[in-house]
Amino acid sequence: MKEIILAKSAGFCYGVRRAVQMAEDAAKACDSCTMLGSIIHNAHVVEDLESQGVHRVNSPEELNGGETVIIRSHGEAREVFGRLERKNAVVMNSTCPRVLKIQQLVQDAEKEGRKPLIIGEPKHPEVLGVAGWCHDPLIFHIPENIEKWLCADDNNKNIPITVVCQTTCTQKLYEICTEILKKECTNVKIFDTICDATYKRQSEAAEIAAHVDAMIVVGDRQSANTRHLTEICSGICPAVFQIERADELPLRDLRKYETVGLTAGASTPARIIKEVYTTMSEETIVTGGTEDFAKMLEESFKTLNTGDKVTGIVTAITPTEIQVDLGTKQAGYIPVAELSDDPSVKPEDVVKVGDEIETYVVRVNDIEGYATLSKKRLDTVKMWETIETAKDEKTTLEGIVTEENKGGIVVSVKGIRVFVPASQSGLPRNADMSELLKQKVELRITEVNRARRRVVGSIRAVQFEARQAAAEAIWNDIEEGKRYTGTVKSLTSYGAFVDIGGVDGMVHISELSWSRIKHPSEVVSVGDQVEVYVISADKEKHKISLGLKDRSVDPWDKFVASYHVDDVVNVKIVKLMTFGAFAEVVPGVDGLIHISQIADRRIEKPADVLSEGQTVDAKIIAIDEENKKISLSIRALLQSEEEVADAE
Repeated sequence: MKEIILAKSAGFCYGVRRAVQMAEDAAKACDSCTMLGSIIHNAHVVEDLESQGVHRVNSPEELNGGETVIIRSHGEAREVFGRLERKNAVVMNSTCPRVLKIQQLVQDAEKEGRKPLIIGEPKHPEVLGVAGWCHDPLIFHIPENIEKWLCADDNNKNIPITVVCQTTCTQKLYEICTEILKKECTNVKIFDTICDATYKRQSEAAEIAAHVDAMIVVGDRQSANTRHLTEICSGICPAVFQIERADELPLRDLRKYETVGLTAGASTPARIIKEVYTTMSEETIVTGGTEDFAKMLEESFKTLNTGDKVTGIVTAITPTEIQVDLGTKQAGYIPVAELSDDPSVKPEDVVKVGDEIETYVVRVNDIEGYATLSKKRLDTVKMWETIETAKDEKTTLEGIVTEENKGGIVVSVKGIRVFVPASQSGLPRNADMSELLKQKVELRITEVNRARRRVVGSIRAVQFEARQAAAEAIWNDIEEGKRYTGTVKSLTSYGAFVDIGGVDGMVHISELSWSRIKHPSEVVSVGDQVEVYVISADKEKHKISLGLKDRSVDPWDKFVASYHVDDVVNVKIVKLMTFGAFAEVVPGVDGLIHISQIADRRIEKPADVLSEGQTVDAKIIAIDEENKKISLSIRALLQSEEEVADAE
């Protein structure tokens, strides 16, 4: 051998490590401690525990009564716990948390009226234990048996089925079996319960086996996990040796291989792996990193504490949680609620399987073998530093408006609650602030008190700066005739003020419409989006005159093209003066009916005969094209009528 490649995932999984640790702790704490069957599938570990005073029995009936009994990591059937209770045993349940989850799944399936189907070895302790938590489950180890069951009775395809699998099942077997069930069954729920540590170990072993000349698999021959590793490697590598300990190494055979891979089952203790590795290393010319191996062992035994910052690898993502491999005896889980401060975010949008992720340890449950993690809380700790820096450096942050209260609104900035007073919300006074709820906003931090967890911010400050920048850009580029899309901000009796993007301009009432209007509200309303053009701009006084009416179409041109002197037109009285009345001939063009031309008699004032809004017929008696003035006469029409009457 010239090189040894050691699998990083070799050895105890967290479930096995937890079970052994519980047994060792019980041996120290109890005078009488018993394991029910082999606590894990490794005879050497079981012997070691027996030497520490942990005795083994094969059934509850062998107990004298009152002993502390450790349930093996593979789990037991429900009725076994009843038998232990009758023996007054103190039960320590070291069942792997993954297996406990499968036991719960089959119980739930039965409550829902579904048939549990277990993919696994029918006589394996884990499968027997799971089957003992429901009635009459289906158990299949090979795809052919599933096909036979489906063909035996057509009604089988319509049975509601819940599918689980042995935690150490190979991915290939699981995929083949579930593909058949998905294709043939009409009502099937499938749960991938393969342990992520198992999947990782099998994948890594396959990868190493593809690049070496020979492969060593260390583990108890009764261990399904070890057996599956051997099967996987044998399908890839031409020379595979399964051993239980270092003295079984075929050293003479190994000398002829250049590179040798080394992996171990989930029930193999680190000390045995190290013995095998050390023995192989003595035979090598180039060794594969003893220091790395020692570091790996140290990492695998490190403990977690609440409040620790830890880094792990995402191994699985479900709708409710993200599973993280921390390299410790505890399995790490991030509840979806602890992933992000955004409740609408999807887990797969934040992390992917294989990503390295830094988290905060919220709670450690050594009994169950879990560590509850939170990315959101760690992000919050980091965010406090960002918040303080943002205040000092006056940088802009982004957040989601989550609440409205009497004094303002609350914005969540990466999990930090930032209070924004109503006066700083950016809305007009007395506006309904609920319209901001669930909106993404930008704000400036104005006050931070970390001890009291108080942060105050301002949306208005950001808006003000944005307007200032926009205003500066407009003043730099503004010129007569340039067009803008603006928003009507306010109305007065003489015109409308329009925001053209940071700068307000005024549209005089005469520039709103070609028609004569009494008030701007006849044409526009506050909040309207309008297209305006620059009539004039005084950069020194910061005044802009805008126009709204379409200057490309001059109503006077339309008038002169359509009407002539002596034409009779129907006009609308738009304004009464002491000297006469103005009447709209066409929109944007008014004519004057002098007081002397209103009636065929002397009148004191136009209002004696006419009223604003009234429509009357009038005769065009003069057109001044140079000054764009029109003279109208109602009297001329009245005289014509009299002349006609006299002639008759």
